[in-house]
Amino acid sequence: MNPSTPLKQPRHLERLVTGQPTTDGAGVKLVRVLTQDLQQRLDPFLMLDNFGSNDPKDWNAGFPEHPHRGFETVTYMIAGRMRHRDSAGHEGLLQNGGVQWMTAGRGLIHSEMPEQEEGTMEGFQLWLNLPAKDKMREPWYRDIASSEIPMSSTPEGVAVRVIAGESQGVAGAVQREHTEPLYLDLHFPAQPTAFSQALPAGHNAFVYTYRGRLEVVGAGGEAATVPLHSMAVLANGGDGVVLRSAPGSPEPARALLIAGRPLREPIAQYGPFVMNTRDQLVQAVEDFRSGRLA
Repeated sequence: MNPSTPLKQPRHLERLVTGQPTTDGAGVKLVRVLTQDLQQRLDPFLMLDNFGSNDPKDWNAGFPEHPHRGFETVTYMIAGRMRHRDSAGHEGLLQNGGVQWMTAGRGLIHSEMPEQEEGTMEGFQLWLNLPAKDKMREPWYRDIASSEIPMSSTPEGVAVRVIAGESQGVAGAVQREHTEPLYLDLHFPAQPTAFSQALPAGHNAFVYTYRGRLEVVGAGGEAATVPLHSMAVLANGGDGVVLRSAPGSPEPARALLIAGRPLREPIAQYGPFVMNTRDQLVQAVEDFRSGRLA
């Protein structure tokens, strides 16, 4: 679809989800937005966490060594510095505006530890499933600096960071054949402004507001508000989504728009292992305990 072509049947808001405060790693405080009970509905996405605090006690213990198998992690840092190291020999510094894209595949052990003692640490981690045929592939890792993330902007002034997929004719930093993920960071101007994004009818999609307030505008012009730190699950069908910064928002809205093609395969999860069957999970745990992920 041409970026300038108006949507004829935009999606409406199906469900509003409020994130749940929790801790992970060695006690990092975060909000878990996409939880395990939504994995089938939002297939191929497995989890979305939002971490953010200017109190070092909330994040300074970091995420010491832990294993993964069977999926990809996408960490997007809004503010802060975090060092990644893994058992496949990869190492990188994730910092302001950058993305770390890691394919765990057959498995590895990694750590993500802060490299700052004060200030703000804020960002997101998304888990993206792998198709059954790729779950035991070789691990892969890429650091994407902020300057390497393509940008686009609309005539109305919405700035778009295209992490994955395509928006406004701009291809993102990462493409994936089977899940076809779209990962956009949308920055709205102060005045109420609309943004349209074409989406394949069968792709699952959601919006997460992390500054201000947004609205999802349906085909009849009806608007549903997405408050701060809330996730809007978008109904399937139609040709895309229309988002609008909400009138009276306390600050210019910023949000993640994420969509992907569902794999429609069984999901079996045990902590940091995501496979298709229980037997595969048992094998993953045995491999970890015997040192075969190292």
